[in-house]
Amino acid sequence: VVGQCNPSGQHWVGTWFASSTARIDQPVAQAQNAPASSNAQALVIPPAVLAVTPGQQLPVGGQSALHFTNQTLRQIAHVSLGGSRVRVVLSNTFGIVPLTIGAAEIALRDKDATIVPQSNRVLTFGGAARTAVPPGAILVSDPVDLVVPDFADLVIDLYLPDDTAAMRSPITTHPASWQTNYVSPRGNYAGAVAMPVQTTTAYRRADGLPTATWFFLTRVEVMAPQQASAIVTVGDSITDGTGSTTDENDRWPDQLARRLAMEGMRMGVLNAGIGGNRILSDGVGPSALVRFDRDVIAQPGVTHVIVLEGINDIGEALTNSAPSAADLIAAHKQMIERAHSRGLKIYGATLTPFEGAHYWTPEGEAKREMLNEWIRTSKMYDAVFDFDAAVRDPNHPTKTLAQYDAGNH
Repeated sequence: VVGQCNPSGQHWVGTWFASSTARIDQPVAQAQNAPASSNAQALVIPPAVLAVTPGQQLPVGGQSALHFTNQTLRQIAHVSLGGSRVRVVLSNTFGIVPLTIGAAEIALRDKDATIVPQSNRVLTFGGAARTAVPPGAILVSDPVDLVVPDFADLVIDLYLPDDTAAMRSPITTHPASWQTNYVSPRGNYAGAVAMPVQTTTAYRRADGLPTATWFFLTRVEVMAPQQASAIVTVGDSITDGTGSTTDENDRWPDQLARRLAMEGMRMGVLNAGIGGNRILSDGVGPSALVRFDRDVIAQPGVTHVIVLEGINDIGEALTNSAPSAADLIAAHKQMIERAHSRGLKIYGATLTPFEGAHYWTPEGEAKREMLNEWIRTSKMYDAVFDFDAAVRDPNHPTKTLAQYDAGNH
């Protein structure tokens, strides 16, 4: 591939990823009253206030309802694999009109909403500092030279000059980031060392958990040696990080990235989890079968995949016979075939116990056990990670051990 060739023999590898979903406002105009109103006075929020506490008043919903008008969005990406050259991928996948980017910059994060002085680099797209992401498309930035350490926090600034509410278009997001992201008052603050903060993308989910949202940002890539590669973790809320602490990078794919690094393995770990996601049906985001090519096969440098998904298909069915265990097995086979056709290694992960969850039923439990038995014994996956065996209660195998239970079972 011509675009991958370079004199040093290196190639692009994904180091951070967030799967895209569509936020559809009903009606979109109502969101003009969101907390990030462009007429609000700028606030420089102390770091202690930015840390979400149980008593803090946050908007409640399925994700952040913010819209933006002539504001700068400062978002944090905690990378897995470092490098000396970097580029960013923006997404308007679910938009029906162009998304204007007035300016974009990348930098090393210092703390909170500040960056390391002189680390900022202007991002251009085909040489232009101002661009528009076409509806339904992604846009890859031109590369910039920036020494990015392993496990660094990068800041990606997007100046959004237009009124996103007036676009009356679905907004491309990753609903639950478990990462605080920052929104400026009116103006272009891209690359500012200390950006004034009007608000954040934090909100409180209906289940009471505080989290935040990423907007329009889907991937960061680094130039790495040919032997470096990436592994994609496909899943639902367990993979996405539900129950992990905001701003602590404590999702299991984060743990995996650290363990790979400890073993000297140069691999980016790309988290393609979406809380509430299913394999067969769209719900929170497109189904795994729908998004598999975009979220897995299209990743630069990908060589391996881990699939931990299906519990929401089972749970949401309650006592209904469909989807059956056979339906889910067929879906897993589809992902295996699609991965193998591109030369990828694909690993299956058994579904963890869920008795006590609001949608647990004996019928669903039977499906889970049948699917897990197939994952373990069919030999269709290249290897198996037995998550179920690792966390189940040996005295009550349909339940998770208390120390691994985040509270929703």
